[in-house]
Amino acid sequence: LVYVHQQIKPLLSTRSTRCYSFTMLRIVSKRAVTQIRISSRALSSAVAQAPAGPPSVLDSIVNLNFVDPSGARRQVPGYIGKTIYETCEMHGIDLGPASCGAPVEAVRSDTWTEPLYGEGPTSGYDHILLVGKGADTAKPITHVEKKVLMQYWDEDEVFPESRLATEVSITKEMDGMTVYVPDRIVDDIP
Repeated sequence: LVYVHQQIKPLLSTRSTRCYSFTMLRIVSKRAVTQIRISSRALSSAVAQAPAGPPSVLDSIVNLNFVDPSGARRQVPGYIGKTIYETCEMHGIDLGPASCGAPVEAVRSDTWTEPLYGEGPTSGYDHILLVGKGADTAKPITHVEKKVLMQYWDEDEVFPESRLATEVSITKEMDGMTVYVPDRIVDDIP
């Protein structure tokens, strides 16, 4: 509309007859409508590629496959950003006591790892094995987590895929990942 007004204003000031200016208005408005249609076509191809609608809760949920010691499989949804231990707790999968502790360090870039001076995991009961799609997107294992795994589990029970469930946060890439839950260590003897 501003474009049309800018095109018409000089014509109206130079022409005195209303009929002529009205005809010019129609001509200019047709040009403006044509230009608007052309620009809307250019935009419509860009709009077609954009995702339809607002984000959904389903965008923040992934499916994880759990395999227990007996070989039974169970697929459960997990929220991105939650730990695997929290997901197991929500769905009644027993991993034993949590090994919660403040983080030891945080990787800020390829060249900088910030020490946070936390104690890290405090027990190794929540041992799991991450296999398949997205397992490599988990944060790297810390030296404290390795030490705890070696203290609580025998050497032949710890593998390169071994992690503690409280130390692994779920990412979008983990959709469809398999999590093996080994036999639990006895933790209920007084």
